[in-house]
Amino acid sequence: MQIDAALAAKALEDALQQFPAFAAYGPRIAYRELFQGGAFLVQYENDPPRDLAGAWDFQNAVVKGYKRLAGI
Repeated sequence: MQIDAALAAKALEDALQQFPAFAAYGPRIAYRELFQGGAFLVQYENDPPRDLAGAWDFQNAVVKGYKRLAGI
């Protein structure tokens, strides 16, 4: 599956408004093929600290935002 760069940028922008602490780590959305189907996830240029609050919520906001924008 191809990631639409414009939609990914918009989804990240929207999520970073709610979770600005993650901007410093260079997040981007990716798609990973699985045995059956695939999954969207957030990858980072630099891993955020494990104890940074909101990591799960940030990832969910990005992925759900992208899926909504892409009509998936």
